[in-house]
Amino acid sequence: MLVDVGAVFNGYYGDLTRTFFVGKVTRKEREVYDVVAEAHEKAIGSVRPGVSAEKVDAAARNVIENAGFGKYFTHRTGHGLGLEVHEEPYICEGNEVALQPGMVFTIEPGIYLSGKFGVRIEDNIAVSDNGKRMLSHISKELTVL
Repeated sequence: MLVDVGAVFNGYYGDLTRTFFVGKVTRKEREVYDVVAEAHEKAIGSVRPGVSAEKVDAAARNVIENAGFGKYFTHRTGHGLGLEVHEEPYICEGNEVALQPGMVFTIEPGIYLSGKFGVRIEDNIAVSDNGKRMLSHISKELTVL
């Protein structure tokens, strides 16, 4: 079960996704979840002022591709948040924009096996003067309902 929640506070958007499993988790589902979780952490770990948006995307994308799921990562790693729910900076291949303090965006790598299941983990992050600040603090542990 993929739950994607949006919120607006004082005119500014937030966007958060978690994936839950109902019943028993298969070995393949656990493998995919673990790959997405690692890609998510690598992308977050790469965020700091001056790093390009495409390098953050590459940090996630490389994990997914190296695990053999590259063709199942069918969207960008993230998007800006602000007065719109989808705005610059887009965290994607080809976006050479350098991250600057004050920028807020999502990190949301995902793997989608058509007709079977998909996994996405999405958090909100802000670039700070000395690195980054996580704006969402909900568990990313694999959860079975």
